Amino acid sequence: MRKVIGVGETILDIIFENSKPSAAVPGGSVFNAMISLGRLKVPVEFISEIGNDKVGAIIKAFMEENNLTTKYIDIFPDGKSAISLAFLNKNNDAEYLFYKDYPKQRLDVPFPNINDSDVVMFGSFYAINPTLRERMVELLDYATQRRAIIYYDPNFRITHAHESIRLAPSILENLEYASIIRGSDEDFYNLFKMNDVDKIYDQKIKFYCPNFICTLGAKGVELRTNSVRKHYDVPVIQPISTIGAGDNFNAGLTYGLLKLNISRNEVDNLSESAWDKIIGYAIDFSTSVCQNYENYISKDFADKVI
Repeated sequence: MRKVIGVGETILDIIFENSKPSAAVPGGSVFNAMISLGRLKVPVEFISEIGNDKVGAIIKAFMEENNLTTKYIDIFPDGKSAISLAFLNKNNDAEYLFYKDYPKQRLDVPFPNINDSDVVMFGSFYAINPTLRERMVELLDYATQRRAIIYYDPNFRITHAHESIRLAPSILENLEYASIIRGSDEDFYNLFKMNDVDKIYDQKIKFYCPNFICTLGAKGVELRTNSVRKHYDVPVIQPISTIGAGDNFNAGLTYGLLKLNISRNEVDNLSESAWDKIIGYAIDFSTSVCQNYENYISKDFADKVI
């Protein structure tokens, strides 16, 4: 059976609304997508790290409750599990403060087996962090050799925009590894100082990877491939929190790839109708998660999808 392998940060998000804490939920960009897929009973293996502390115990228990193995989680004895404070503004978009205390030795775990057409998801600063880069490249090389579908979400925050030149070699290398690239318009502006989706694709992405999706929040979704250039509208909603919107777009798109049984050999030649179905899942997942404080699809939503 095909599976999804994710690698990324694990963190406890404490959400503030009107300057008061309203929820505390385990999070992390790839982590959020993995939890949603786990709730859908998709075989998921997640590579990450937590501290040997109360926060780490909360995260570990939450993973197990949602069908994620903790076999590939590095539980480090020195340092502490990461925490973020997420402050929601009037549009329920979040601004973050991060508190991290990692040990020198990081991600000291074995990698899971990867098979042909499994999906490997990676992204965010975790994917370009110099401290973790050697291990990340090791995983991406292995995934490439095993003919996996490699899904990359740069998720490049404005807090790292001043480092874009220094980090550019790793970012470009990630683009080259990727089978599908999905990011927000803000990500690509922070990376390339460009707003035009066609120019971003033609000048910055296409050379490395033919399959590009740019999400524009309430303004919709743009798809660019070798044969399809298309805009998708998204439902008009009043969001409660947008924290997990992009992460669950990734989960929905991955679920669509598996549901349609798209192999690695087929990804670069998908028809418009196939993309319509796949992106339909992605939009549905993203829309659903914006209507609660959790960073992942609800169990009720998962039951309906299954």
